Amino acid sequence: MTLTLARRTRGVSTSAVREILKVAERPDVLSFAGGLPAPELFPVEQIARAHATVFAREGDAALQYSITEGFGPLREWLAADLQSRGVKASADSLLITNGSQQGLDLVARVLLDPGAVVLVENPSYLAELQVLAAAEAKVIAVGSDEHGIDVAEVAALLERHPVRLIYLVPNFSNPRGTTLSLERRHALVALAQAHQVAILEDDPYGALRFRGEHLPGLAALDDQGVVISLGTFSKTLAPGLRLGWAHAGPQVRKHLVVAKQASDLHNASLAQRAVAELLRDFDYAGHLKTLCRVYGERCEVMLQAIARHFPRGTQVTRPQGGLFIWVELPGQVDTEPLLAQAVAQKVAYVPGAPFFASAPRRNTLRLNFSNRSPELIEKGIERLGRVLAMGVRGAAAEVAA
Repeated sequence: MTLTLARRTRGVSTSAVREILKVAERPDVLSFAGGLPAPELFPVEQIARAHATVFAREGDAALQYSITEGFGPLREWLAADLQSRGVKASADSLLITNGSQQGLDLVARVLLDPGAVVLVENPSYLAELQVLAAAEAKVIAVGSDEHGIDVAEVAALLERHPVRLIYLVPNFSNPRGTTLSLERRHALVALAQAHQVAILEDDPYGALRFRGEHLPGLAALDDQGVVISLGTFSKTLAPGLRLGWAHAGPQVRKHLVVAKQASDLHNASLAQRAVAELLRDFDYAGHLKTLCRVYGERCEVMLQAIARHFPRGTQVTRPQGGLFIWVELPGQVDTEPLLAQAVAQKVAYVPGAPFFASAPRRNTLRLNFSNRSPELIEKGIERLGRVLAMGVRGAAAEVAA
C-alpha cells in the first residue's frame, strides 16, 4: 500500500551529510565528513558526576515532566553568559531546545508561511535548507566571500522582495568556515531593523575561536528585537546531551514556546539539571580554551597537509575558529562522483554542491578537522590528495577532448 504524503514532505530531500555518514563513519575510513567534535575532549567524568549528584539530590524531580521553557537555573546561567557578551538576555528571553537544530525548525514554524521569502548565505547550512524546504519557503541565495554574506546584495533584495527572514551562521560558518566582518554585522542589523525583517543568528561555533578577536554577536548589536539567536552545548560539551537554546524577544519567544509544546513538550529534565549542576563548579572557560587550542592545532595541520598534497591551484578558506575548512578545486571536476573513489581509499569528505541553495559549485568540498588527531589528518589528507588529483586530471582530459 502506498500512502499519500504531505506536500511539504515530498519536497524535502534527505541530508547528504547524514547519508554519507552511514558509510564514512566506518572504523576503517578516515572521515572528515561529519561536523563532529573530538570525543576524547568530552568532559565525561564531570558529566557523569553531575548526573549522579542530580539523582542523589533530586532524582524524582529530574525524572518528572517539566515546563516547556526549560530548567530555570540553566536558563539563568545562559542569560548571564549572554549578558557577558553584550546581549540583553534574561531567563525569560530563553527557551531550551533539543539542540540548536530544533531551534531552526521552531523559528520556521513560527515565522514562515508557505511561499515566505528567506535570504540565505550561499553556500549555507544544509540542515537549515531542509527546514526551509519543509516550511515551503521561497529561498533566495545571497552571495558571500571571505568576510561573510554580501550585505549590499541583501540590501538590494530587501528592496525587491517581501523578505520574512534572513538566515546565517556569522561565526566560522558551516560549510565555509568564514566569519562575518564587524562592519557587515552592523550593516546587516541596521538593514533588518529598517525593513522590520527578522534575522536568525545560528551560532553553534562562536565559542570555538582559535585565531583573532571575538566579535559581538548580531543579538548584541540589536536594540529592536529583530535578531533571534540560537546556541548549543553540542560543540562545547557533548552533542549527545541534545541541549541548545533560542534567545528572542517576548513576542517571538512566546510563540516558540507554543510551537515546542506541540513538538515535544519539553527537553529531557535530567540532562538539563545535570548540565546546570555541571556548570556550577566546572571550569567551563578553561575547557573552552583547551578545545580552541586543540582545534586550532588540528586546523593548521590540515591546512599545511592540503598545501602539500592537494592539486596545484586548490583554494581553501583559513577559518579563525569552528570545525570546517572549505576547499575549491581547480577546473571542472565534480566532487560528488569522486566520493566513492575516496571511500574506496578509506577517506571521506562532504561534496560541496548540496550546500548551495542555487548555482552549486561542484568543484567544492567541506572538510572537518576537529575529529581526528594530527597524525590521522596527515594520513587522510595524503590519501584524499591522490584521489582529488586523479579527478582533476580526468576532468581536464574530458574538457580537452
